[in-house]
Amino acid sequence: MSFKHLHLLAEDDDDPMLSAVNLVDVFLVLVVALLTAVAAKSNTQPDGDDRVTIIKNAGSPDMEVIVRENGKEVKFKGAGQAGAGQGERAGVAYKLKDGNIVYVPEPGGASAPSAQPAKGPR
Repeated sequence: MSFKHLHLLAEDDDDPMLSAVNLVDVFLVLVVALLTAVAAKSNTQPDGDDRVTIIKNAGSPDMEVIVRENGKEVKFKGAGQAGAGQGERAGVAYKLKDGNIVYVPEPGGASAPSAQPAKGPR
């Protein structure tokens, strides 16, 4: 029996950890590809079902509010002054210490709602 070929087999036998390192490299490439796909998806435009509000020139007289909802766009432009209009005083609102807001209608109001406390922002 000849043992000439046994030393050739021993030379070709690589370290088993090298294949594990190669597997780790493959998984790292997969993870980077998945993270890139998630980042690219999050940076795209919002879906047609989303509601987006954009405020241009906030606080200036030519302020503009743009609302995009369900693929439609509505623009609101300021007139450069505080809101004014025709109307009459309907009642008085009081903010309590606990944060509730109470509306008290003026006496003699035709369609004055009943005085009920409403939860306000705290």
